[in-house]
Amino acid sequence: MTFTEKYGKILLPLITPYKENEEVDYNKYEELIEYLIQNDLCDSLIVTGTTGEASLLTFDERVELMKTAVQASAGRKPIIAGTGCASTKETIALTKEAESLGIELAMVVCPYYNKPTQEGLYNHYKTVAENTNMQILLYNIPIFVGVNLEADTVRRLAVIDNIIGIKDEAGINPTQVTDFFLATKDVDPDFVIFNGDDIMLLPTIVQGAMGLVSGGAHIFGHEIREIFEAFDKGENEKAKELFEPIYRFCKSTGQNGRILPNSIMRPAIELVTGIRLGAARGPLAPATDAEMEVTRGILKEIGKL
Repeated sequence: MTFTEKYGKILLPLITPYKENEEVDYNKYEELIEYLIQNDLCDSLIVTGTTGEASLLTFDERVELMKTAVQASAGRKPIIAGTGCASTKETIALTKEAESLGIELAMVVCPYYNKPTQEGLYNHYKTVAENTNMQILLYNIPIFVGVNLEADTVRRLAVIDNIIGIKDEAGINPTQVTDFFLATKDVDPDFVIFNGDDIMLLPTIVQGAMGLVSGGAHIFGHEIREIFEAFDKGENEKAKELFEPIYRFCKSTGQNGRILPNSIMRPAIELVTGIRLGAARGPLAPATDAEMEVTRGILKEIGKL
């Protein structure tokens, strides 16, 4: 079974709901998962990714969210565990917790804050891979972690049996998907390359990205699926028309220099789904009325409200 046969093309990083006191609301997490499954907005669910605010959660909260997702999904959608941490030691510990829950794939972000060298990144991923039987999807997002996982390093890592692919934040380096493809095609022809940036969906499909890790799929899952189908049929104009509303929405979540879109995306998802998610955890500042006026206006214009 290929990766896309098992996990599909739309991997959705779940938003983490909070109560008013910023405590995780596991009941709302279950409700959100049920909504996404019932409406078939994705192919797989990712727990504690960037959209899930992994860096703002405690170790125990991340484990509990994994447990909740496994139970709520009940085998209806595959669960992927975001297990990347700042240190190799903690990444291994969290990956082992995910493995003990029966999750088979870990998405492991580059260690953040420390800015390791390429050799440090190689050693990190190699050590994590050696300490688990899980498959590992590398996760490159230099805008947050401060370092870029270079193509040569990815080539070295692709040799390791249980490192099966990479998710790339393609907005930073729009052609790097091609670099990863060229670097790995002779080492592992089945190496998985996913785009992790909604607004780069069309440019990366053309380069051969096999799918999308999409926070926007909470709202636009059906449209994203239609874009993949249109592209596969050569209906490029249709794909472009479907993409424009997603692009406009995603750009609106970055108003006023926001890098992480959560502060605006969370209330936008609330508006569309009716599920109470709460504001982002500090230090992320909540969306302003002016920002929401823009995003709400776009959602109305494109028929989501």
